Amino acid sequence: MSQAHFIPYRDFEEHSVEEMKKRAEKFYQLVKKRRTVRDFSDRPVPREIIETCLLAAGTAPNGANKQPWHFAVVSDPGIKKKIRIEAEKEEQEFYNRRAPEDWLEDLAPLGTDEHKPFLEKAPYLIGIFAQSYKLDENGEKEKHYYVKESVGIATGMLITALHNAGLATLTHTPSPMGFLNEILGRPAYEKPFLLLVAGYPEDGVKVPDISKKSLGEIASFI
Repeated sequence: MSQAHFIPYRDFEEHSVEEMKKRAEKFYQLVKKRRTVRDFSDRPVPREIIETCLLAAGTAPNGANKQPWHFAVVSDPGIKKKIRIEAEKEEQEFYNRRAPEDWLEDLAPLGTDEHKPFLEKAPYLIGIFAQSYKLDENGEKEKHYYVKESVGIATGMLITALHNAGLATLTHTPSPMGFLNEILGRPAYEKPFLLLVAGYPEDGVKVPDISKKSLGEIASFI
C-alpha cells in the first residue's frame, strides 16, 4: 500500500471569538429557516446550481476517503414519471398494509399519504446511492468503510447547500427503493439511500406548524 502524501493545510481560516460568534449565529439563522415542503413549483433551476451544490456535498468527511456515494440527478420528465409510479406503489403498500398504527398516527398531523405528485413536478430528483464497494479498472472489489455514516453526512451537506442556494428540498424514502437501481441504471453494489426532491416551493405553499427541540433537549455539556 502506498504512503499518503501530506501537504500543508493553508486553507484554514481562523477568526476572532467575536467573529466566530457572529458567523455561528448567522449560519444558525440561515438553516433554521429550512423547511421540508411537499408542493413544488415546476420553475426551471439552472443545472449549474445543482452541480455546485453536489460538489459541496462531495467535500464531506468519509471513511478512508473512499467517498462511497453516487448522486443520480434526474430532470427528464419521463424518468421522473417512472419513479413516481414505482414510488407510489411502495407507498400504497406502506400506508395500507405495512405501517404500524402508531407510525400512521404520528404521520397523520403532517398530512402525508401515498400520493407523491412532487416527484413529477419538481425540476430535480436526486437519487442518492451508498456504495458498499466499487470495482477498480481490473474488476476487483475495493471495499468502502463507514458507508451509511459517510453518505448521511454528505446528504446533510447537500440539503444545506441547496437551502443556502435558495432552493427547497424534500427527503423521500419509499421502502424498498430497489426500483431506483433499475430506473436509473445503477449497479447492484449501490444501495439507494434516499431520493432528494429539489426546486422552488410552490407559491403559497404551507408547512406544518412545528417546532424544534431546545438546546437542553438535544445536547449535554459534561
